[in-house]
Amino acid sequence: MSATLELAQALIARRSITPDDAGCQQLMIDRLTQLGFRVERLRFGDVDNFWATRGEDGPILAFAGHTDVVPSGDETLWSRPPFEPVIENGMLYGRGAADMKGSLAAMITAVEQFIANNVEHRGQIAFLITSDEEGVAVDGTVKVVEWLESQGKKIRWCIVGEPSSTAQVGDVIKNGRRGSLGAVLTVKGKQGHVAYPHLAANPIHMAAPAIAELSQTQWDNGNTFFPATSFQVSNFNSGTGATNVIPGSANIVFNFRFSTELTDTEIKQRTHEILDRYQLDYDLEWQLSGHPFLTAKGALVDAAIDAIRQCCGIETQLSTAGGTSDGRFIAPTGAEVLELGPVNATIHQVNECVAAEDLDKLSQIYCSILNTLLRS
Repeated sequence: MSATLELAQALIARRSITPDDAGCQQLMIDRLTQLGFRVERLRFGDVDNFWATRGEDGPILAFAGHTDVVPSGDETLWSRPPFEPVIENGMLYGRGAADMKGSLAAMITAVEQFIANNVEHRGQIAFLITSDEEGVAVDGTVKVVEWLESQGKKIRWCIVGEPSSTAQVGDVIKNGRRGSLGAVLTVKGKQGHVAYPHLAANPIHMAAPAIAELSQTQWDNGNTFFPATSFQVSNFNSGTGATNVIPGSANIVFNFRFSTELTDTEIKQRTHEILDRYQLDYDLEWQLSGHPFLTAKGALVDAAIDAIRQCCGIETQLSTAGGTSDGRFIAPTGAEVLELGPVNATIHQVNECVAAEDLDKLSQIYCSILNTLLRS
């Protein structure tokens, strides 16, 4: 068994449900200190993080990732225990195999291989690791980035190990992500008897036309790298449970996934204009999860494309589809950021798995990128 698969299984065996790291970071730190990395443990709130570097000066190439995983759910639905990794028919099973303990293992072994051949490499190699990516993500990467900024430390290139691939490892690189802007809308009405609607004000009826307009609005046309901004309602709650009572309020939760064609300020302004046009009595609370970011071109993207071509024999596709990642906290610092990891077909699912050979290929890809950017 390869060193990458051995380490991946050791990480999967730790029940690191967010934000509990369960000793995963110590496993990584032990390997990195043997390579001469300087490690700074950074605990914020209940979250363990660390920043590790090797090299004295020059550009920083950082590997970023998370040791926490989502809950396994009903473990009786799994064909094998989620935290007892096993390889069957070429597939490595276990919670976190794809998202993203497999990537973490590949990062470590790639760096080990690279340093074995380049003891005095150029620049600096870094690891930015958190246990708060699958949760609320307030004491993880975002706090580490703030700390790095306060220390005057700037990442030049950053590889996030999120499972970016679709059909085979390396077929897709995420070179950006859409922004995410959420909101909770409370529309106020007047409670009353359904038989006497003239004595009440139904907030559902009042809100419906505005929500319809929000959903039908063409917010932008997207661009070469991003699809058009989308609006989606995720929750709509109202009523007392009785069939003969007009509710006094309605609560609507919605989200914008937006491109670089819009700012969150513009979306907020246009949303308020629509709601005000319908003369609603409302409260609106906004939560910005992340701005859109894009690494359209540059040394990192070029190195990744070449590495995938050499290691996998395929031409990769650049994409900004999908949800958010911790890359949204790193990109605003000026770093070139991309997400490159295994196939994402089973992430967050029962019987999460990844092709065992893909993790070895991923380690080779990471090592090839290091060779291109930091070889001595």
